[in-house]
Amino acid sequence: MKKTSLSSALMIAVVGAVALVGCKKKEEEVAPPPPVAAAPAPMVESAPAAPALAVTSVTVGNAAAADLSVAPVAVLAAKDKIIVSVKTSGTASNVPVAAKLTYQDGQVAGEQSATLNATDAGTTNIEFTKATPWPAGKYTADVTVDGKAAGTQQQFEVK
Repeated sequence: MKKTSLSSALMIAVVGAVALVGCKKKEEEVAPPPPVAAAPAPMVESAPAAPALAVTSVTVGNAAAADLSVAPVAVLAAKDKIIVSVKTSGTASNVPVAAKLTYQDGQVAGEQSATLNATDAGTTNIEFTKATPWPAGKYTADVTVDGKAAGTQQQFEVK
C-alpha cells in the first residue's frame, strides 16, 4: 500500500478546485442602464374651479317681485299662496331643490320640488297653493338642495 502524503492530498484538492473554477463560465457584469430623465410635464393652466352651489337665504312670503325676490311675511292669511324663496350662489346643473311645509303637529302640509340650473347668483321660488284654506296654526318651511338640508329653517303662521 502506498501512503499518500498530506501535501500531495492538498495539492490534488487545490488542482481540483482550480479546475472547477476554471470550468465555470464567467458571468459578465451588467451595469444597470442609466436612469432616464423624465421630461417635465407640460404646464397646463386649468380654469378655476366653479364655486360650489350655496344657499344664501330662504324666505317665506306670499308674493314674488319681477326679480323673483320675496318679501318675508311672518303671518299669512288662510287663502294665501305660500312661496318659499331659495336664493343661491355658485353653479349648478340639474340639481334638485325641494321645500317641505310642516304643520305644528308634525304633519307634512305640502312638499314641492324644482330643478336648479345656475351659473351665478339666482333665486328659485317654490309655490304652495291649496283649494281649501290653510289650517290656522304655526308652520315650518325646510329646504333641501340635492337631498341635503340647506338654508335656515323658516317659521311662519297662518291666521
